[in-house]
Order: sequence, then C-alpha cells, then structure tokens
Amino acid sequence: MTDNSENYDYDVVVVGGGAAGLSGALVLSRARRTVLVVDAGEPRNAPAAHAHNYLGREGVPPLELLADGRAEVAGYGGEVVTGTVTSARRLDGPAGGFQVELADGTAYRARRLLVTTGLVDELPDVPGLAERWGRDVLHCPYCHGWEVRDQPIGVLATGPFAVHQALMWRQLSRDVALFLHTAPEPTGEEYEQLAARGITVVDGEVEGLRVEDDRLTGVRLKGGAVIERRALVAAGRMVARSAVLDALGLETSDLMMGGHPVGTRVPSEPGGVTSVPGVFVAGNVTDPMATVIGSADAGVRAAAAINAELIGEDTRRAVEARRAREETGKGAR
Repeated sequence: MTDNSENYDYDVVVVGGGAAGLSGALVLSRARRTVLVVDAGEPRNAPAAHAHNYLGREGVPPLELLADGRAEVAGYGGEVVTGTVTSARRLDGPAGGFQVELADGTAYRARRLLVTTGLVDELPDVPGLAERWGRDVLHCPYCHGWEVRDQPIGVLATGPFAVHQALMWRQLSRDVALFLHTAPEPTGEEYEQLAARGITVVDGEVEGLRVEDDRLTGVRLKGGAVIERRALVAAGRMVARSAVLDALGLETSDLMMGGHPVGTRVPSEPGGVTSVPGVFVAGNVTDPMATVIGSADAGVRAAAAINAELIGEDTRRAVEARRAREETGKGAR
C-alpha cells in the first residue's frame, strides 16, 4: 500500500528496538507501512530481572518482553535487524528522506526516522556499584520498591534530592538509612523530616559495597565501618543516547528537576516531533523519566504522527500525478 517511487528501502527506519521503538514499529506495520527496526540489543533495563507497572505483563523479564515485541512486529511484516546505527544523513533532492549507516557498513534509505535509542545511566563513582545496578542497587521505587519492601535500604546521597529519595523509599521500609556521602548537608527542616520518619542519617563517604554470595549485604564507609543493607538506592545522571542525531543538527538540552540539571534529553513536541523535519523521537531519549509502559505509549503516539505525515505526503503526490495526467490528456487532444 506504499508508494516507493523514490526508491526508498523503507517508509520508516526505527533506530532502537526497546519498548518505544517496537511499539512504534508495530503501529506502523499494522498501518501497512514498510518498517525496519535496527537494534543493538542493549536495553537500559537489561540487568533487571523483571519489568513492572506494565499492565497485563506485570513482572515480565525485560528481554522476554522485547522478544515478544519483535515477533509481533514481524507478524505484521515489519523487519528487525541486530546492529548499531553509527550515522544518519538527509538525502539530497526534493523528495528528501534519510540514509542511515550501520557499523557493519550496511546502509538503508527511508522517508522518515523514528529514533528511540534510550539513555545511559552515569552512575556514582563507588567501587562495585555498577556491577549491582538493576539488581540490588536501584534507582526507582516504582520499578523496584516492592521487591525490597521491609528490607534494610540505603540511599546514597549524591545530589540535592537525596532527602526526597529517602522519604520516598521510607514508604516501602521502616529501615532506611541516608548515606550523606558527597551530597550537600541537609537543612534543619530536612533533618527534622528525616527524624520524624525514623530515617537514620549516616555521615562520611561511602567507599564500597559488601557483597556475599552474589548479594548485597552492606555499605562500607571510608575508615572501614560497614552498615548492613540489602538494597542501595543510587541516582545516576541520565544521558540521552543521541550521537546518531548529531549530524542531523539535533542537539540535546539539559534535563532539569527542581532547578537542577540531572541529565540530558532530545527536545521534542507532542507526537515525538523534533526540530528536524522528518525526524521523530520517543521513549527515554526524549523523556528520561518515562517507564517502560510510558515509553511504549510514546512510541505509539510517534508512529501515529509519522503515519499522518506520510498520508499527507502520499496524497499530495497523488494529486500532483493526477493533475499531470490530466494536463497530458489535454495536450494530446
């Protein structure tokens, strides 16, 4: 049902095959668009055993969710390849479109791009922390809180929102300790809030973690003291995976929270529209706070916006072709 008269390989190339990218590809494939998803197979939530708050798929392993999504896209004619898009450029000529190049040298041309490359968590520089990320070193109470309820939980303070984090996790356990580490000293009002909620405040920098039988058992302070904990909350800097967009002129902006920068994002309007015509974004690359189900929804919305734009373009071309035929017919008479 697609007019590929300009010799495009696909109507849409989706860069990134997480929840946002696969949801977008599913919608576009069902709309009878030709779609290619290019995915490196490195989702942000890969270390986590389960994804949560996804209605109907609660507790599904993240990689299982993506495998199911790939199969569903393929069931409607969409294609998924494993690879990394290293560059993208706009095609010359009045028809426009884009060409993406993969690390293996393969290139594809498409009328539109949907970029859903997600983000990278830049974690605090504490030895052993990155290895436990997504397991018993956590960041989101809504994603992981239930699984560590009623356990001794530590909150690693590295920024101005540490007290807020501690108060959030106090909802899940009576045993919460705030490790001041490198964060600013809490205010008098914040100390009062922490005391009122029974949250222990631990002075000094964190030197590392104590792990036994592949499980976190404690947090080690400089000087050697170990505070028993079964989970540690750590807030990383959320950085958009946006390198592929650089050559297209799309720059990131700071992600602000309470007046403080906490990461970067690719700015977009509703439907994932960016400042570069024909390029759309969805998921954590533009909304770092989005959960899995939120990213999936964003992919659906971006796909609908892309399809609407392509319908308009197809219609304009059809009208131009019809008028040209009519003019040719008049000339023949």
